[in-house]
Amino acid sequence: MLVKVFIASSTGSVAIKKHQQDVVGFLEANRISFQEVDITMLEKERLWMYNNIPKEKQPEKGRPVPPQIFSEDQYCGDYEDFFQSKENNTVFAFLGLKPKTSIKDSES
Repeated sequence: MLVKVFIASSTGSVAIKKHQQDVVGFLEANRISFQEVDITMLEKERLWMYNNIPKEKQPEKGRPVPPQIFSEDQYCGDYEDFFQSKENNTVFAFLGLKPKTSIKDSES
């Protein structure tokens, strides 16, 4: 499964930048394969993101803000959803991935 993180490379919001860095940093640190999709550069991708976020997750006013996270074409959630899954130690389930198991050295 390919995790897609929709980001905005040019944003004036410090909060959005921090949220994007948090998601990307976590994925990199846990060696989870992902693709960053910059919605400020790709109109087609921005429209795809907007159209594939469920109605109940759309804000009352305006457009959804990055980061938005998908597993393949399946919507996972926004930063708040990601943060909650991180707090609950359920990120792999949130992303639709199998948890990675650590391999311990069996030679003693």
